[in-house]
Amino acid sequence: MKTLARNKRGAIFLLMAAAVVVLDQLTKAWLRQALPNEGDRMPFIPGVLELLHVENSGAAFSMGEGKGYLFIAIAVAIAVFAFAVVLKEQISVPFTVALASVAGGGIGNMIDRIAKGTVTDFFATTFMDFPVFNVADIFVTLGVIACLICLFKEEDVRG
Repeated sequence: MKTLARNKRGAIFLLMAAAVVVLDQLTKAWLRQALPNEGDRMPFIPGVLELLHVENSGAAFSMGEGKGYLFIAIAVAIAVFAFAVVLKEQISVPFTVALASVAGGGIGNMIDRIAKGTVTDFFATTFMDFPVFNVADIFVTLGVIACLICLFKEEDVRG
């Protein structure tokens, strides 16, 4: 797989991360308008997902409640590290996009923590007991999985 020049990788990273942040923030803003009170809910995909307004002061699975400052620092560190990797290493476009997905998701949730002290979550599974999550969480999870796949297929990292 061919790698792109440093500036093109950097541009892809920034555009992808920005797109994730915008999508995340738009969906959260819509949710807070459609379901203004925490605990409000509406069907989304019957038998699979519903929208449930939750304000989470912790991280994944509500771990670390009240440690928002720590999660802000972690999100900044991961985003800076990921961007540095993109600029310094000859990595593939898929790996660049995966890193940007993780960074963008982290920044999306970081914006909530800074602005409100909590993260707005809203996707709730109805077919199983699972923590409520949001668009940023989806991108972080899928981005990490994609990074791992790229790392296991070394040619997808270096091109």
